[in-house]
Amino acid sequence: MIGIGELIIILVLFLGIPQFILFIVALVDILKSEFPGNDKLIWILLIIFLPLLGPILYFLIGRKNKIQPPSAYKPTT
Repeated sequence: MIGIGELIIILVLFLGIPQFILFIVALVDILKSEFPGNDKLIWILLIIFLPLLGPILYFLIGRKNKIQPPSAYKPTT
């Protein structure tokens, strides 16, 4: 029979660690990217104050709003 202590450990391993990794990956991606206006600050605050929902929203919505660097145009001769 599984006790409450073992259940908490299982929940942390299967839910807490992946959520923490998602939080860190989202934060690093935001810090390395360029956004228009104050969007970077808004996304950082969102993932800090909503740690469960913020990173998921960022990957679903926020990555589309990044400023894309100009692609290097190389004409072929």
